[in-house]
Amino acid sequence: MSTLPQLHARLAIVGGGPAGLRAAEVARAAGVDVDLFEAKGSVGRKFLIAGKGGLNLTHGEPRPAFDSRYGNRAREVGAWLDDFDGDALREWARGFGIETYIGTSGRVFPTDRKAAPLLRGWVRRLREDGVRFHVQHRWLGWRDDGALRFATSDGEIAVHADATVLALGGGSWPELGSDGAWVPVLQSREVDVAPLVPSNCGFDIGWSEHFASRHAGAPLKPVIAHWHDDAGRPHELQGECVVTQTGIEGSLIYTLSAMLRDAIAAHGEATLELDLAPGRELHRLRADLEKPRGGRSLTEHLRRQAGIEGVKAALLYEVLGKEAMLDTQLLSRTIKRLPLRLLRARPIAEAISSAGGVRLEALDAGTLMLRTIPGVFCAGEMLDWEAPTGGYLLTACYASGVRAGRGAVEWLRRV
Repeated sequence: MSTLPQLHARLAIVGGGPAGLRAAEVARAAGVDVDLFEAKGSVGRKFLIAGKGGLNLTHGEPRPAFDSRYGNRAREVGAWLDDFDGDALREWARGFGIETYIGTSGRVFPTDRKAAPLLRGWVRRLREDGVRFHVQHRWLGWRDDGALRFATSDGEIAVHADATVLALGGGSWPELGSDGAWVPVLQSREVDVAPLVPSNCGFDIGWSEHFASRHAGAPLKPVIAHWHDDAGRPHELQGECVVTQTGIEGSLIYTLSAMLRDAIAAHGEATLELDLAPGRELHRLRADLEKPRGGRSLTEHLRRQAGIEGVKAALLYEVLGKEAMLDTQLLSRTIKRLPLRLLRARPIAEAISSAGGVRLEALDAGTLMLRTIPGVFCAGEMLDWEAPTGGYLLTACYASGVRAGRGAVEWLRRV
């Protein structure tokens, strides 16, 4: 170990995603020397990929409703947002000449909807301000003397840092660097880490081969999801989803994924009911379906009398079978409450994000410093919080980076 190449860093930031970059920006603005280490060949890879369909920076929902999107971590994440919320994020982007707008869904996008111009401007300014970037440096943990260990293309190096911000991501999209390899490293240092699990993910249902081969990729819209919470209270939400080869995914399912995932963990499965005919009252639907079919097929009758066709009609056959489809009362009820039995969440590597990670109780709330490792701070998706898509994920990553960056500055001023 003593023969390894050595580097001294006033502040070492490990991870070049939005949380790490924002922490670097905050610390450098306070006059701290910053070295940023990234395992991949460039920073912000997940940021770029997530922005391919249009960079969803944040959401226009006002607080405190915005905070509520973080579920049982609303209070803690809300405190981060006090430092840097969605409005502050939009103003920050404006500093790079990036104007934003609020879409019809409430999501906030750059006017050109692109991620690359913002990331390029951000990295360029960080370099100009003196942040030193070290790519292809994969963090391995600590040496016995407290130095950070990194694997590089030229072999292992050691970095002695006066303070460290870890922004290593969660467990989703491992090909972009968020592979959760840091979990056992922190656990070995007595850091309390909740298991990483998929969030904003799809679910397996187990379609028949006949159905999957014909309808995988088909959109279901509009539909209304119905479910009951742990207290037995009924809920509903309208949206869109997509049939997959193994089950179902899409924006509506992602919004409910935490609840569905936890229900499966508790009970072995979860049931979600879909209204395939929003706006059609059950009694009217039944009356229309009871009209004589004449020589028309049941499929054509469904299309004419209920507006049900394509994948929606196929779902009814999949769930009920041909014989039960002839029972008009049962068919009508199923159109309004199609039961889907969800067996398991899709693997974390396929998920948009992950839940679990460093429990917030393991951190000082005001600075995000690890209680068991003084001088080491954590930020971003590696922390134990989750949120739906729509800009909430990215906003909290930025906000936690601000808090960890400020915490590191305060620490360095005292040591």
